[in-house]
Amino acid sequence: MTATESHTEVQPEQPAAPEIPAALPLQPEDPPRVGAFWLRGRLGANAAGYLYAASADDGRDAVVAMMTEGSADDAAARERFVHAVDDLPEEVVLAHNDSDDDDLALWVAIGPIRPDDGSSAAADERLIAERRGEEILSAVLMDRVPQPGKLRGPDFRHYWENRRRPGLFRIWPLPWPSALRPASRWALGFALLTMALLMALAVVLAWWLFRNAPPLEPEPVIPTPTGTTTVTVTPTTPPPGTGTGSTSPSGGPSTPTTTAPTGIPTIAPTGSPGTATNPEDRF
Repeated sequence: MTATESHTEVQPEQPAAPEIPAALPLQPEDPPRVGAFWLRGRLGANAAGYLYAASADDGRDAVVAMMTEGSADDAAARERFVHAVDDLPEEVVLAHNDSDDDDLALWVAIGPIRPDDGSSAAADERLIAERRGEEILSAVLMDRVPQPGKLRGPDFRHYWENRRRPGLFRIWPLPWPSALRPASRWALGFALLTMALLMALAVVLAWWLFRNAPPLEPEPVIPTPTGTTTVTVTPTTPPPGTGTGSTSPSGGPSTPTTTAPTGIPTIAPTGSPGTATNPEDRF
């Protein structure tokens, strides 16, 4: 190798930076839909509420700001949320729920956002909508309120800051089956049909097993509403020559006799008149 030859060093390839997703996946506690907007992912969260990426059935994209469970139970926090929404321009508020729904969390859909076509205008609209949603949640949390004077003492915290689950929501109409793909609809229909067939098979097997079962012996006694049980006993017919008023072979009147009906237990007397029942009287 001569001195005139140049030496080239090969630089190792740098690993590509991981791409940060535009939205995080929804959690099980997140609502699948609020109003006419389907939630697609989380954009941000704090103690006051959540920001979701959403889209409607007509193709409109929006950013949904929704209160948490703790902030939705505070009347003052709900009022701050309503005031922050009222301060937004009318054209950017696509939808919101009624503030009189005390049992539900307040939410608002912010837009308009054009479909993501890779242009900078679509990204700017989404970024502006996210910033407006953050301002609404910050107004509820009051973390951007300027502090007059000097800071002294402990930091201020709301009593509901630890309750950060999404607030209560109501879905009507139900999200399924319009949110299901054709394959999911087939699976749901197959599952319902299988359940119906299993139930029919269980009924047929029960009938086949107990069709020749003998009746219960003895038959169950159904009590009356008063709690007593009525048992009907049919007396037997006395044989000829017996009964009241029959005569003896000697021609004199015989002692009247009666026949106890069958089925009725008879109790013989323990003693007769003139018979001592006390063992000491026999001696």
